[in-house]
Amino acid sequence: MQPRCNPETKVCGSAEPLFKLFRLSFLAFFTLYVVFWTANARADESEGPYVLALGDSLTAGYMLDPQDSFPAQLQDYLQKEDANIRVINAGVSGDTSGGALWRIDWALQDIPGGSPNLAIIELGANDAMQGIPPQKVRENLSAIIAKLKGTGARILLAGMLAPPNMGPDYAAEFDGMYAELAAEHDVALYPFFLEGVATIAHLNLYDGKHPTGEGVGIIVERIGPMVKKLLAE
Repeated sequence: MQPRCNPETKVCGSAEPLFKLFRLSFLAFFTLYVVFWTANARADESEGPYVLALGDSLTAGYMLDPQDSFPAQLQDYLQKEDANIRVINAGVSGDTSGGALWRIDWALQDIPGGSPNLAIIELGANDAMQGIPPQKVRENLSAIIAKLKGTGARILLAGMLAPPNMGPDYAAEFDGMYAELAAEHDVALYPFFLEGVATIAHLNLYDGKHPTGEGVGIIVERIGPMVKKLLAE
């Protein structure tokens, strides 16, 4: 008498129960593997802290290789102490304070929960070059600070200086608004983003306005300790 065979599995006789047990064990193992892998993937996505670098071409890395940009070099600097730190490049060349205000929600999409641990705001240079009234720039920056503080992020406001051709009255109002905004919103201030680099020929590109990779490195070395301190608070 021939043993009865399962037409689906092609397994016959006494081997059938063992085959079913093997199949159930395999499915259970596979399910646990998927659950474990998914949990770890989510953990990787939630790693941090996260630093949002919101700015214009000075942040974006105009004419530089990606690894030479401010966010990339700052991340390398910070990861010497914490390998999980991520710095998000939310710089857009040519952007003004008004443009940055409009795109904040988009910039936050790259951060889990839309809540960075720290936001660095580097804006205003293009506003000044376009002659946008300082009062309007101030309103935009104030709104940006308030919106980012609303996410729970600490804020580091990086100051900028108006170009000399805008005249002393414009410069006085423009240059002074950063310290006033920092005091008004109770946020940290880095007085001049290009400190140690501006007007030094070999640290800037041919246009004399944007830093080279070496110049960005100097900016990172100068602003880095303040960033570390804010992340540790």
